[in-house]
This record gives sequence, structure tokens and C-alpha cells, in this order.
Amino acid sequence: MKSPTDVHGVTAPWRLFDGYHSPEGTYDEMIAASGELRPHCEGFVRSVEALGRHEFTSRWEGAKRSIRENGVTYNIYGDPQGMDRPWELDMVPLLISPAEWRGLEAGLIQRTRLLNLILADLYGPQTLLATGLLPPSLVFSNPAFLRPCHGVRVPHGIHLHLHAVDLARSPDGQWWVLADRTQAPSGAGYALENRIVLLRSLPETFRDCQVHRLASFFRAQRDTLMALAPKPHDQPRVVLLTPGPYNETYFEHAYLARYLGFTLVEGGDLTVRDRKVFIKTLEGLQPVDVIFRRLDDSFCDPLELRGESSLGVAGLVEATRAGNVTIANSLGSGVIETAAIMPFLPALCRRLLGEELRLPSVATWWGGQAKELQYMLEHLDQLVAKRAFATEGREPIFGKKLAEREKSLLAAELRARPDHFVAQEQVALSSAPVWHRHKMEPRPVVFRTYVAAAGDSYTAMPGGLTRVSGTHDIPIVSMQRGGNSKDTWVLSEGPVSTVTLLTPPGSATRPERAGSDLPSRVAESLFWLGRYAERAEHAIRLLRSVVARLTDRDTTDPLELAALLRVLVELKMLPERFAERVPLRELEEEMLSFFFKENPHAGLRRTLNELRRIATIVRDRLSIDTWRILNQLHQDLRLRHGRVQFDDVLAHLNRMITDLAAFSGMEMENMTRGHGWRFLDVGRRLERAMNATSLVQLALSAGSSDSAVLEPLLEIADSSMTYRRRYFARPRLSPVLDLLLLDDTNTRAVAFQLAALSEHIRHLPRDPKAPSPTREERLIDQAIATERQVDPHVVHRDGDKGAQEVTALLASIEANLRELSEAITYYYFSHAELRVS
Repeated sequence: MKSPTDVHGVTAPWRLFDGYHSPEGTYDEMIAASGELRPHCEGFVRSVEALGRHEFTSRWEGAKRSIRENGVTYNIYGDPQGMDRPWELDMVPLLISPAEWRGLEAGLIQRTRLLNLILADLYGPQTLLATGLLPPSLVFSNPAFLRPCHGVRVPHGIHLHLHAVDLARSPDGQWWVLADRTQAPSGAGYALENRIVLLRSLPETFRDCQVHRLASFFRAQRDTLMALAPKPHDQPRVVLLTPGPYNETYFEHAYLARYLGFTLVEGGDLTVRDRKVFIKTLEGLQPVDVIFRRLDDSFCDPLELRGESSLGVAGLVEATRAGNVTIANSLGSGVIETAAIMPFLPALCRRLLGEELRLPSVATWWGGQAKELQYMLEHLDQLVAKRAFATEGREPIFGKKLAEREKSLLAAELRARPDHFVAQEQVALSSAPVWHRHKMEPRPVVFRTYVAAAGDSYTAMPGGLTRVSGTHDIPIVSMQRGGNSKDTWVLSEGPVSTVTLLTPPGSATRPERAGSDLPSRVAESLFWLGRYAERAEHAIRLLRSVVARLTDRDTTDPLELAALLRVLVELKMLPERFAERVPLRELEEEMLSFFFKENPHAGLRRTLNELRRIATIVRDRLSIDTWRILNQLHQDLRLRHGRVQFDDVLAHLNRMITDLAAFSGMEMENMTRGHGWRFLDVGRRLERAMNATSLVQLALSAGSSDSAVLEPLLEIADSSMTYRRRYFARPRLSPVLDLLLLDDTNTRAVAFQLAALSEHIRHLPRDPKAPSPTREERLIDQAIATERQVDPHVVHRDGDKGAQEVTALLASIEANLRELSEAITYYYFSHAELRVS
């Protein structure tokens, strides 16, 4: 390629493209065959070049850091990083000119209208099958055709509420459709996140290029979904149905739910009663009007569709059939996601719309037709063979890569089940520059854009998700194969719209005090998030006390270390042999193992992994800042056991304590005081109270004369400074017990936790017909009454007998708290007693 050093009179050296070479025989999205920049890309390149290589690299690093801190992830199945694999974004967007977008937009909307009409016919009169415009075997052999959904009427005749189209460009610059996604299209949320990250990274470039914004698309989508309620009213309840946190695109589900203002639910959060769908909330069952689903068709109803599914809602098809809930996209829309329908689209477009198909599909042959099957068999070397129906799985098969024996086996399978196969022309994908290893390199790209229902019409997203192949030679562009993504900039010829999803200034807004619906599952997750956050902090404080004494042995009382080790053994954090004297090196190795390795019983990493897992489940309820704190906590633990010195461990523990303190601060200062916050804090207070009672019991079991454990006890309870300020003396058992158990001004004391729990429990939702006091109230009152019987001076006065008396009272309090946890779970989380509001 010629170095574009003089493009249309511009003499600035385009250093970003030094050494860049477009692959032969492909269309490059930014560089023409002549070696010059394409005209619509000049503004972008000029702006980026003005930044300079160093600044551009710095902003790229900042963008990656922002993605990591915001917890933007994509789960690649089988990847060791699992749910923690960061989303990959390239800093160079795909640019589309205004004139080209006009043609694409018209073709995309036409295609969505056509597919919607095909669905309406297939699940209605089926005239297309009767007249032969579609072969019946193409539909009835497809597992995605849901017979229970035939005849189900959909509001306003809209089956496709969101349609994704995968586009590729041929060497001559022509756009071709590679695939349609009509079931539960993914990627729109990632496109939005890509836009936000790139907008913050390159604000001047974005402004100078006059890029169309995406908010108008999402606003139209949201407004249309809300208008689909079977019975129109002011506040229709729309939920976003997700398969759950282990789905590859779960981040997007939570992200979109928060952005659109919908409640994120899993199948277990919903139930059907009297052919109506309800969400299980803390206030009881609340009716649901619209379900925006990200769950594949057949998984949505185990009663009528897929019996083994645990992801859906039993009775959902019947509720839809009765017209009591709207599902977007409609159930069964996956039947036209097959590539086998592509050869029939031109004729169908002429029949249903009276128009020629604007956007052609990549050349496709379906094996269910004799001539097409023969062509497929004769040209296997030039074609890509695929399963016709997505439910059958299997990767695409590139004929030219097959050995003769493999080709023969494929041909035999084609002849045996011809209607289960399609073949497509292998497209030479266009390439686009990516910023890789501090220079531009070409990579194959596929552009996915979206069309959403907007009132009685459709609107196309002015942008989308561009996916980039991980290397030059991978013929399939897929995020599951390690690819990355680009933002897509559709350029405008004039000023761009500043539409947002927010209510316009000056419009009337009714004040709201209540939060959004809180499903019982989410309340339970928040409850356990609080417990695991406190559990992690307690473990880290215990470890820090030991590590601090091991790293500063010259000034440390060996009796304190011995007493601490006995406590850790009793808590099952260390093996029993460490209750006796062991070599210090062996103890250090064991502490490192507990800190860094996956301990099946009580390892710190296991506790923090569980904390992160639960946080992922409720990430739509957590602020971006809160998620950044949790990410930082995770990063502070991601160290390799063999590469860290024991002396470094204390610094890491201190950082993790700071991270958890920041998380607690976000909880106390940034969360609205709704039921979600209450359950989070209830979990924290329960765990802290039980940890404190357990720790004091272990300390007392060492005997009333053992004062070596008192200083560590104060450290772990973060109360050392308070004790010293009050008493100006070495720790004594009676005042230590008073401070840690009875002092209701000490936020670490048991008394403080019990008072906070009592306050929370009296504000939790309840059935007004239920007897009062509730079981939860009785249990917390019993715990408070027992705590008030504790006399710290009895230990000093009566010795071991007094210690046994206090220990028995603390054991009783701990038992009350465990019963309280079970009572809360039974009433609020299990819905053993369902209440309909």
C-alpha cells in the first residue's frame, strides 16, 4: 500500500499507517485500493494523528482500564478466565459514510418488515406454505418452529421487536447479509458500552466526525416495549428475562436492564397464576405486562416447550395465548433464524411487500431442494457447509480444508439428511485497521447492526457492533474464538441529534419514593452479598493479625501468636497441627497457601470468588463505582503464589481491607434506603454479630487467665484505638468484653449489630394479616434480651466458671441469629408463603 502522505492536499504524515498493508483481494474499510484514505475516513485519521502516537497509546490504555474497572466481561465457554474475561475493544472504529448508511438503513428496515410478515404467516394462516413460496419441510423440520405457539396473536402484529443483522462486504464493496438473528439477538448492549468508552477516550475526534448517537434507537425501543402492555396503563411493568450470570452475555443483560429502566429477572423470579405472569417480589406477587427476553425460545416454558429447562417459566405459553403478557421477541421467532430461508427471501419480498429485496444475502443453497443439493455436492470445495438449524449445533465446515475421506463422509451425510444442511459461498471478508502492538494491522470484520420496532414501524441503530477476527487467518469472526470488537460510527452530514433516554427538561415528572421491583432472588443475593463481604473482611483481619506478628517477630509477644493460631485452628482456617509449635517456615507456607490457593474448605480466594459471583448476579443493582471497588478487590488478590514474598502479604492484606471498607462506605452512603439496602445490611450485621460472638467464645475457651489473645481480639474487631483512648492500659478481659459485646456506640460490638438488625426487621415488608410480632422479631428480641444478661465482670470475679457462663450466653445469641437467618430465608426468599398484592 502507498503511504498516504498526501491525501487531498493534506501533507501531514499519517504515521499511524506506516507499514500498513491491506490484504490482496479484499475490501479495506479505511484504505482504498490506490493506497489513499477513503474520503469519509480522512477526518478521523487527521484527528487521531494530531494526538500523536504516544497520546493515542495512552488513551488506548485508559480505555482498557475503564473496561476492566467497569467489569465489562464476555464469558468464553471453556476459557480459564471464565466470567472474568474482559471485553475486548479496539480503539479504531468502523466508519460508515452518510450516503452509504442511507442505503443500508432502508435495506435493514425492509428486511425486518419482511421477516416479521413471514413470522406472522407461519404462525397464522400459513399461506406461504400452501402456495409453495416456502417449502413445508423447511419449516416443519426446524425444531425452532414451535407448534404450541401457532395461532397465538401478538399485539399490533409485531413478532420481531429486535432484529440483528450480520453484514459483510465483498471485495467490490457490496454489503451482503451473512445471518439474521431473530430469537434473542445479542450485542446491542456491548455496542452501547463500546460507544461510551470510545466517546470518553476520543471526545474531540467523536465531535469533529459528527457521529450519529445511539440514544434515539434505545429510546424508541424502550417506548415501544412499554406500549405493548396488553392492558395499557401509566406504569406498565416490563422485565428483561435473562438465563442468568453464567450466560456468555450476562453483562449485557444487566447493562441493558439498568439503561432501559427494566427489572432484570431470571425464570425463577416469575410465576404464572390464572394464566397471568407475576414477578415474585418482597411485597408479594406483582403482575408483569411485557417480557423482553434474552432467553432462547424453547427454554422459555418447560410445560409446553422444553421439559428439562430450568431457565423458563411454566405456563408462559398459555399466559401469552390468553393475551395477558407480551413477549419480545415473540415465542417461535427463531424459526426464521436459519440460513436456509435466505434463498427464498427475494421472491417473498416481491410477494409480501411488492418490492425488490434491497440487501442481498450471501449466496446460499438449501439441501432440501434437489437441484441445490446437487450443486452443493459438486462444489463442496468452494462452499461452507452448515447445519440448517441452529439447535443441531456443529461448527461450519470449510470444504477446501477437508481431506478426501472427510469430504466423502460429509457428502454421505448431505445425501442422508439433505434438508438439515445449507451451503454458502465463502465470503472474502473486508478488513479494517486495528491497533495492535502499537501499530495498525488489518483484520477481517463482520458488522452487526440492529433494527427495533418503533411504534407501527421500525428504526435502525445508526451504528452497531463490529466484530474483529483475532488473527489474519481465522475464517470465522467470533467473540467465542477470541475475537474482539469495534465501535461503529455512522457519520452525519450535519449536526447530530442530542436525544437521550431522560425525561425532557420542563416536562411534568411525578416524584417517586419507592424503588423498582425487588425480586426475592435479588433480595436473597443482596443478603448474601452482605454476608460474604463481612465474611471476607473478618478472614482478612484474622490473617493480618497473624501475618503482622510473623513479619515483626522481634517485637511480637510469642504468646499472642500462639493464642491466635489456636483460634485459627478452632475456626478451621488452619490444620490442627498448628495448634502446637511448628517451624515458622512451615507456618508461612501454610499462610501463603490459604491466601493464594483455592482451598476447598476455607481459603480466602474461595470466599472472595463467592463474593464476586454474588455481586455479578446483582450487578444491575450496583453502581459503577461500587463495581470498580469490587474489581479492585479482585485484582488485589490476583497474584501468583510463587512470585510473592511473605513480607509482601501484609501490604496486600492492608489493600484488601481498604477495598472492603470502600465497598462498605458505598453501601452506607450511596445506596437508597430501600429493601435492597436493608437486606444487604441485614446480611452484613448478621455475619458480623456471629463472627464476634464466635471469636469471643473461642477467646474465653482458652481460659480466663489467658490475656495474650486480647490484643489480637481488639485488632480483629478494629477497636484497639478505642480501647487505648478510653483506658490507657494494656487490654484487660472485662473492659475488652464490654467494648466488643455490650457497647452500643461501638459499630463493631455485638450490641450495635443487634440494634441495627432489630431496626431493619421492623421495616421489612410484611403481610398485614400476619400475627405480630413476627418470628423474626421474636428471635431478634430474644437475642437482645440474652445480650443484656451478659456481665463482663463475672469472668474477673468467678474465673473459669464466669467464662463458661458468658460463653453459654454468647452461644445462645449465636443460635438465635442462625435461626433468624433461616426465618428470613423461609419467609422472604423461598416464597413458601406466597402473597399476592
